[in-house]
Amino acid sequence: MSNQEDICAKFNAEYSPCNGTDKLGIALETIGKLPVNGFRQVAENGTCGWYIWCGEEWSDDPDFFKPLHVSHINNYLSHIEPYLALPSGYRFLIADGYEDVWQDLELIGI
Repeated sequence: MSNQEDICAKFNAEYSPCNGTDKLGIALETIGKLPVNGFRQVAENGTCGWYIWCGEEWSDDPDFFKPLHVSHINNYLSHIEPYLALPSGYRFLIADGYEDVWQDLELIGI
């Protein structure tokens, strides 16, 4: 099993891997802060649905998230790559020695 399959099994979630050419949204200016946050909406228009940011602060600024091909996430936040096969409607929060993954059905309109 891959690390992604292990994470999905650990949280009893469907294995739903991203295509490396799909894009995710990442707040590049926040990299280096903790915790690392992510949520996955429904994939559309060449995106995988993931939005990733670091730190406690969220911004509604339309430029907060930048597009990044999934295949390049390891250049920025390699330790979150195993979580990217969690399906739409999931969130994660990761910090030093801390991991929280949960389902948030509001992300997918349920």
